[in-house]
Amino acid sequence: MTAGKVALVTGAGQRVGRAIAEALAAEAYRVGVHYRASRDGADEVVAAIRAQGGDAQAFAADLSDAAACERLVDDVYTHFDGLDLLVNSAAGMEKTRLGHTTAAQFDAIIALNLRAPFLLAQAAARLMPAGSAIVNIADHMAEEPWPDYSVHGIAKAGVMAMTRHLAAALAPDIRVNAVAPGFVLAPPGMPADRIEAFAKDTPLQRIGAPEDVAAAVRYLATAGFVTGETLFVDGGRRVRP
Repeated sequence: MTAGKVALVTGAGQRVGRAIAEALAAEAYRVGVHYRASRDGADEVVAAIRAQGGDAQAFAADLSDAAACERLVDDVYTHFDGLDLLVNSAAGMEKTRLGHTTAAQFDAIIALNLRAPFLLAQAAARLMPAGSAIVNIADHMAEEPWPDYSVHGIAKAGVMAMTRHLAAALAPDIRVNAVAPGFVLAPPGMPADRIEAFAKDTPLQRIGAPEDVAAAVRYLATAGFVTGETLFVDGGRRVRP
């Protein structure tokens, strides 16, 4: 049973993060629902969890600010008097075509998608008891290049490497794993015909859903003999002939 355990889910006010927060609440976690700009979404998630008899609280933080990462962890720990699971879901997905990407764009993407998960994990590890877990959300673009999103893919490849390094550094007390979603939500503005073509090019013949990612997180949160792994939830794209 996970009753009484505390999870912090970053980026939990929308999209995949929301599905993860609600799935963990269904497993009796008390959930810190982090958001940056999606206050209304975060409030909806908290209300939905409480309506089901769960415990949740929204926490605002701009994770591109290094100091805010540590404050967020401290605030969640203080509010719930504990922290057992960190899910690093918050991320940004910005187009960065080669030849047109500025240093400022590169730094901002790395700060949110790679530096923030590291700093959050570092802060959480100081507070977590033995038997706790960290789950990072990577991306299939770490291994499947999308030229229009190259810096995003570079950052997520870093998340996968970070997962292995943290797993080694924090063993045996804290397990660290990652989930690498495939196409579970279309980028804003993607035409319907491109989405359909992508689904047809995927072995399972569909795009995924946020709930597919949430199920993988739930598994890794309790998989007591698994650490340092990245679980691809991509409909089989890595095994295409």
